[in-house]
Amino acid sequence: MEQLTIKDIPIKDLEGKRVLVRVDYNVPLKKGGKSEITNDLRIKASLPTIQYLIDAKAKVILVSHLGRPKGFDSTLKLDPVANRLSELLGKKVIKLNDSIGPEVESVINKLQPQDVCLLENIRFYKEEEKNDPDFARKLAKPFQIYVNDAFGTSHRAHASTAGISAHLNPSLAGLLLEKEVDSLNKILSNPVRPLTTIIGGSKISTKINILKTLVSKVDTILIGGAMAFTFIKAKGGEIGDSLYEQECISLIGEIDKLKEEHAVALILPEDMVCAKSSELSTQHSALKKELHIYPIDRIPPGYMGLDIGPKTIEKFTKMISQSMTIFWNGPMGMFEDNDFTVGTKAVAEAMEKATAKRCITVIGGGDSVTAIEKFRISFSSFTHVSTGGGAAIEFLEGKTLPGISCLDKKVSIKK
Repeated sequence: MEQLTIKDIPIKDLEGKRVLVRVDYNVPLKKGGKSEITNDLRIKASLPTIQYLIDAKAKVILVSHLGRPKGFDSTLKLDPVANRLSELLGKKVIKLNDSIGPEVESVINKLQPQDVCLLENIRFYKEEEKNDPDFARKLAKPFQIYVNDAFGTSHRAHASTAGISAHLNPSLAGLLLEKEVDSLNKILSNPVRPLTTIIGGSKISTKINILKTLVSKVDTILIGGAMAFTFIKAKGGEIGDSLYEQECISLIGEIDKLKEEHAVALILPEDMVCAKSSELSTQHSALKKELHIYPIDRIPPGYMGLDIGPKTIEKFTKMISQSMTIFWNGPMGMFEDNDFTVGTKAVAEAMEKATAKRCITVIGGGDSVTAIEKFRISFSSFTHVSTGGGAAIEFLEGKTLPGISCLDKKVSIKK
């Protein structure tokens, strides 16, 4: 990547320095009762950067958000994260109860080389998301070096991801941020072909820009999930009670025009696994559903398409097996319901097999990652599993990510 990383400066320039690392510990917690982490992917992903700084004898201070608190919220304190991180590192992580102020500064100034400290949830301060300059200055005050390793929040111009870099020199990329950018650049810059993109999920409105961008770069686009119904509706197909976005129908023509201009194969599902709409209500959720397979453009009234069907699975998995680079973002169906997991699982397993045959496979965060975990497929089965859904999409759209663009290339360190 273009920005300086922690490996680009001499290790001696890290030794003894107070290094603030922005990590993304916005991890899911078990609902109700005791705060329990249900997925520690993001914590594990931060370990290489933390361990590198420990080995360099730096004083490592971590800052993150968790959830969307409106001020202080005891259920969103980072204590469970500190405990899990301590287990993973095999050493005690000092957990503070605030992010700024004299008490925080006092503890930080007493840290020893190789100590690891975690500040409290940075979003307990409303100034964080406003990128308040004074708040960024207060946050930066005790530190000498800034490292951004939070790719998942790098598309947000917040005080701890962007504003802080104005106060700390150098401002560097961590190893996870570097890996994320390099992996996604394999999709954008001279990819090994054939290059296939798999786009799923429920709303085309959230994916329209990435479709417009990728249509000029890829060889094949496979469309799955409920977003396929907006395409079918625009072409005059009958989709029953399936979800679609009326306001996006006019955009389908733009996509079709672009795919013709760039000679890209945009492949829609042929068939869908459907259930009666009435059987999907809460009161019927425990009942066994009556499933039917219909052509995607001939779904009868009263039925909803909720997963790609067997013909589509066969076609999609064949395309995956013939690809050399694959980017996947979004499930093929309502995989949260066990009746509609088959399509998403088939795509995940096909990508796993493709990786074993030296295909470059990149999973773009979000629900695709959740699905892989549900199917108990190891993340190591893919070339890269991104920790940032929204950030990955915006990066591939060609947007400037504030948390990356703010990282400077100067190596001078405050004394």
